[in-house]
Amino acid sequence: MAFDDGLAELIRTDLMDEPGISEKKMFGGLCFLHRGNMLCGVHAGGGMFRVGKPREAVAMAVEGAGPMTFTGRRMGGFVDVTDDCLVDDTRRAALLALALENARALPPK
Repeated sequence: MAFDDGLAELIRTDLMDEPGISEKKMFGGLCFLHRGNMLCGVHAGGGMFRVGKPREAVAMAVEGAGPMTFTGRRMGGFVDVTDDCLVDDTRRAALLALALENARALPPK
């Protein structure tokens, strides 16, 4: 599994005070879950945020964010982000806020 541990640590620190957070290795990277629902993650070359379809356009407007594909298929409600986007505190915080808004609206798993 190839992902940047430093990027994972940035997100881990951002989520330190958020209840219900867990981590799981999946999709070739490390995902962060909120009450069992996928929230965000890091992978080789960047990361991803599950913002939900209603917030997808706002997330896509963040510099460094783009559509997420998995096995060649577009994943609605998810955005893929570059390493540069993840290391920028302002952009990462904006995307994480959108992802948390989405996750908090979902029932726990």
